[in-house]
Amino acid sequence: MSNNEDKMIHPKRLTKADIAKIKASLPKRMDLGQPRDIEEILVENKDEVCVPLSAETILSFRKYAEMLKEKNKVMNLTSITDDEGIALKHFIDSLTIASYVDEEQSKIKGRKVSLIDVGTGAGFPGIPLRINKPDLDLTLLDSLAKRLAFLEDVCRELGLENVKFVHSRAEDAGKDKKYREKFDIATARAVANLPVLCEYCLPFVRKGGCFVAMKGKMEEELKDAEKAIGILGGKIETVKEFQLPGTDADRTIVVIRKVKETPAGYPRQAGKPSKEPIK
Repeated sequence: MSNNEDKMIHPKRLTKADIAKIKASLPKRMDLGQPRDIEEILVENKDEVCVPLSAETILSFRKYAEMLKEKNKVMNLTSITDDEGIALKHFIDSLTIASYVDEEQSKIKGRKVSLIDVGTGAGFPGIPLRINKPDLDLTLLDSLAKRLAFLEDVCRELGLENVKFVHSRAEDAGKDKKYREKFDIATARAVANLPVLCEYCLPFVRKGGCFVAMKGKMEEELKDAEKAIGILGGKIETVKEFQLPGTDADRTIVVIRKVKETPAGYPRQAGKPSKEPIK
């Protein structure tokens, strides 16, 4: 057997120094395929959503993500379960409306901004906003008691005070004197088409306050919602289209100012707004 044949059968073993040289020679771009830490993603995108992030708030987001993933094993809370997806598509997405909360706070003297998150689901956008804004007076509304029980656990674990939980359908709570036209801001994240969302949310907003709708690509929804917005006492103030930071996902924020009281007949009975939207 020749020396060359022997080398082919018994190749040289790589030493630690050889392995180190190979690693050093690999392009750094290969690291982009590795999972990224929640802290890294939040810090990288914080300027895009104009929010400060302290070590304490980042720790709260970490705990929230862990609780969400753990609970999701036994309860359908979200289809997004990887850290990067949670950080971008839940946390950063929720914080895209933080500046609008700040604007409302600047108009109010001597009290906290009150915000109701309608159909909060796994707590978005309400809990990320509350983590970022300790002075926010937050109410989370959802029709499923199990989801609210999870959110109570989250708030207790994170030490988030001044958060209220309402187990109800939006149509029923919107007629309740305890909640009707009591909030500076109502918000909802893509739970229905805009005409339906307006009927769910505008009844909660006091005159002078606003409904901040969080949507994807709007297309014809704005035009379809014009009649509903007028009937329910609103007026479109701002429409902002953008891409969610760190992704190629289209987002639209619509701010609807409450210029007059919502007529007593709205919201209609449970189920009717979605089946027969105002058009």
